[in-house]
Amino acid sequence: MNTTTNFSNEDLKLFQVSRTFLFGLAYRLLGSVHETEDVLQEIFIKWQQQPKQDIINPQAWLTAVCTRHCIDLLRSHHKSRTEYIGTWLPDPYDQSEDLSIESDYTLSTAFLLVLEKLSAKERAAYLLHDIFNFDYIEISEFLQETQSYCRQLVTRGRKHIKAEPKILSTLPTSRQLVLLDAFKHAVHSQNIGRLKELLSEDILFAADGGGKVSAIRHPFIGQSNVLRFFERLLFIAWNELSWKICLLNGNLGFKLYDHNQTYVTAITFSFNQSQISDIYVLRNPEKLK
Repeated sequence: MNTTTNFSNEDLKLFQVSRTFLFGLAYRLLGSVHETEDVLQEIFIKWQQQPKQDIINPQAWLTAVCTRHCIDLLRSHHKSRTEYIGTWLPDPYDQSEDLSIESDYTLSTAFLLVLEKLSAKERAAYLLHDIFNFDYIEISEFLQETQSYCRQLVTRGRKHIKAEPKILSTLPTSRQLVLLDAFKHAVHSQNIGRLKELLSEDILFAADGGGKVSAIRHPFIGQSNVLRFFERLLFIAWNELSWKICLLNGNLGFKLYDHNQTYVTAITFSFNQSQISDIYVLRNPEKLK
């Protein structure tokens, strides 16, 4: 039986109109570009097969299917992520090469890492309400929970977010560009004094090799520890690579390529009002494909 014979151009347009939103929701929930693309493919197949006369509100139907599918995936990921070798970082999300786009803290590596501390439904409820502005009636239907329970989920999510207020700060893209130009020049010139000026006192440096390539197992915290790591290894290692600045995870970052022009490292950042406050280095080749 052909389940797609009644699938019209209008149905396709409705899905395409919602695709950007669905991608943004799924990526924030999962932290994986690859899995997000798989989720969207699954949603599209279900959308094709679903009798349209049964759908009163297409946007709500698509959001519900996306949310529930992501929650199921998050629950299945729990063991694999807790047993992950070293630090787990989200996939780098390369939004565009248009450096004029303003930053978005809800896509930042730091923000996604805080979301990892929430349960699957806390994460979904918080994002749907506080980031995507759905009301509790809608969220109750998406999560198949009572409105009062959804309120509790959002409240718990907010507590985690408020406990780490620096993730909510953002810096204009123009100012990020100045800082990252200076950062790149300091690394290339191996200028430890200039690098010290650019990094906050409580700088966090984390790396994800996934057990497939070399990377520090635990984050370095504090300016002196991070500067020592640059002097010991990164000044030389990163000078052997070519750098490309781009918009990664809502902020400006770098893609690094080896002499074969293979994409080997993604660097994302968080900023305070005048310095770099976090550096996240993604080296796991599975996440860079």
